[in-house]
Amino acid sequence: MNLLILGSGGREHALAWKLAESRKVNRIFIAPGNAGTAACGTNIEINLENFDEVKRAVIENGIGMVVVGPEVPLVSGIHDFFLQDEVLRSIPVIGPIKKAAMLEGSKDFAKAFLLRHNIPTARYGSFEKSSLNDAMSFLTTMDPPYVIKADGLAAGKGVIILDDLSEAENEIRAILEGKFGSAGNKVVIEQFLKGIELSAFIVTDGKSYKILPEAKDYKRIGEGDKGLNTGGMGAVSPVPFAKNEFMEKVKTRIIDPTVKGLIEEGIEYKGFIFFGLMNVGGDPYLIEYNARLGDPESEVVIPRIRSDLYELLEGVAEGNLAERDLVIDERFVATVMLVSGGYPGSFVKGYEISGLSETKDCVVFHAGTRLVDNKLVTSGGRVLSVSAWGKTMKEALDGSYRNAARISFSNKYCRNDIGFDLDHHA
Repeated sequence: MNLLILGSGGREHALAWKLAESRKVNRIFIAPGNAGTAACGTNIEINLENFDEVKRAVIENGIGMVVVGPEVPLVSGIHDFFLQDEVLRSIPVIGPIKKAAMLEGSKDFAKAFLLRHNIPTARYGSFEKSSLNDAMSFLTTMDPPYVIKADGLAAGKGVIILDDLSEAENEIRAILEGKFGSAGNKVVIEQFLKGIELSAFIVTDGKSYKILPEAKDYKRIGEGDKGLNTGGMGAVSPVPFAKNEFMEKVKTRIIDPTVKGLIEEGIEYKGFIFFGLMNVGGDPYLIEYNARLGDPESEVVIPRIRSDLYELLEGVAEGNLAERDLVIDERFVATVMLVSGGYPGSFVKGYEISGLSETKDCVVFHAGTRLVDNKLVTSGGRVLSVSAWGKTMKEALDGSYRNAARISFSNKYCRNDIGFDLDHHA
């Protein structure tokens, strides 16, 4: 079987790295990929938003399965494009159809779905530009801090949390007036939930599902969770407070009603679902859905999967996932993200990276890298993700940091406190 993985980040490198282990996989193509994925397969330079280019790559390379990494092609309907094409129809796509991807593509759609299926979530209101006055009066019924979200995809920047009422009012106006383009045609205002976050993941064939390892990621650029939001600065798995009793609540209150709800509404979902959760006093609340695996969570979740990942994806494609085995490594995995100085603001690309050959007992996933004249250089804000295993979280984190220190590039930055809010002796 030849596989095509769509995407170019650490998540896609982790998928390619794991799928390359399978005896059932012949060749892996990654589009567009990065310098790391080039070691697991063949990178192809295509525009993921041009589905005709994807089709051409599938035909030319004899692709038998497509695994979609990022959200934009899913929300744009790449799976539907395959289903409607005579030539592509028989090629399975791992990733939901457009209607199912609306769980991520529209926060208003997701919140309404949660309400319909009695899934615990924060109180909210959803407003368009024409109902600006209603939005302002709803805001006054909330206690600060105010959580304001652009409805659509805004590259991870569409959620703003503010303490000041007039700032919140200004932000709502700015979103509805086009701050995030069409992603802000609607705005969702939510009650702030105080607790500790974690991410849960499943893979589903639309009927049954398997729960993948949970993870906790760290979104802020600064230590102590201060500063601007990023795509994620590091992650750990398992999460010490997510004991059996808590995860059973996640399963019965959130995962089961989500999968049942999709079935009841006739929405076929084949792929990964990410549940962004808040642990509020021992009870899980759903903050958001993603229609894909998270990043950098993938860089700790995928290394904990011991069984053949391709077998699971084949089960999704064939609709017999329930018969497949998922074996999880009991050890901890931690990952630390090395980023370009200045990120998530402006930063310089093209710095040479050295020291990768000196790393050991870890796996380095590439995010923003490329090869130029046989030299490995930085090409993004998040550059490399250093993942290590350990019997305890501390051991895993020590391994990540020890290896991160061996890698050099100009203006390298990483957070030195990943896992700071968790019990390291777990």
